[in-house]
Amino acid sequence: MSDSPTTHDDDFHSESVVRLREDLALALRAASFHGLSEGVCNHFSVELPDGSGRFLLNPRGLLWEEVYADDIVMVDAQGQQLAGRHPVEPTAMYIHAAIHQIAGKACVLHTHMPYATALTLTRARALDTTLSQNAMRFHGRTVADEQYNGLALDTSEGERIARAMQGADIAFLGNHGVVVCSHRIDYAYDDLYMLERACMMQVLAMSTGQDLMTVDPKLAATTGHQIDSERLQSTLFFEALRRKLKS
Repeated sequence: MSDSPTTHDDDFHSESVVRLREDLALALRAASFHGLSEGVCNHFSVELPDGSGRFLLNPRGLLWEEVYADDIVMVDAQGQQLAGRHPVEPTAMYIHAAIHQIAGKACVLHTHMPYATALTLTRARALDTTLSQNAMRFHGRTVADEQYNGLALDTSEGERIARAMQGADIAFLGNHGVVVCSHRIDYAYDDLYMLERACMMQVLAMSTGQDLMTVDPKLAATTGHQIDSERLQSTLFFEALRRKLKS
């Protein structure tokens, strides 16, 4: 594929990429609507499906609630901005580029959403997937990265996080936040939303001071498989959000 600016601009405005931009922007607005955003920080990204290594990303300085398709930017694997009218936050590249390249994830959602982040501050570091039914959907899909190294200000920290994921869809980053990945934006957003709900239920249950009641891990795994077989629910949820949050 040519690296000419014309090619990048043509791809950026192609029907398939415009749809990806719309979906990525919708996921950002939905996250704001659900209270999962944090100022103008954190990023969502999705790879172009052409194998070029280019991906779409929310820009620097915009609240998630104000992001629409025209605000999304396109970058290459080295962080060079290829298309889009807004600047890119350099630090956004260190985590997202590495997870796309090293972990092989097409869609990467990184947040500091409150209940999931709260669990990264505990000794367990992560969600107990044998507690609520919502938590069971993530059984066998999570990893806890306990090595907090401060802000991700260079490529080495992003690469370390990507390798620490060990192929998992969801990474709890110790003392930091979470990363939720999928091959589709609608699936990734549904997981992000349900993950925060599951973490909220666990935090609330822990706050009672009573003993928590878990289920057998085999049952949790079975429940997770049952939920995974009904991913139409993820698409229907995302389309409902499209109707709810349209401009």
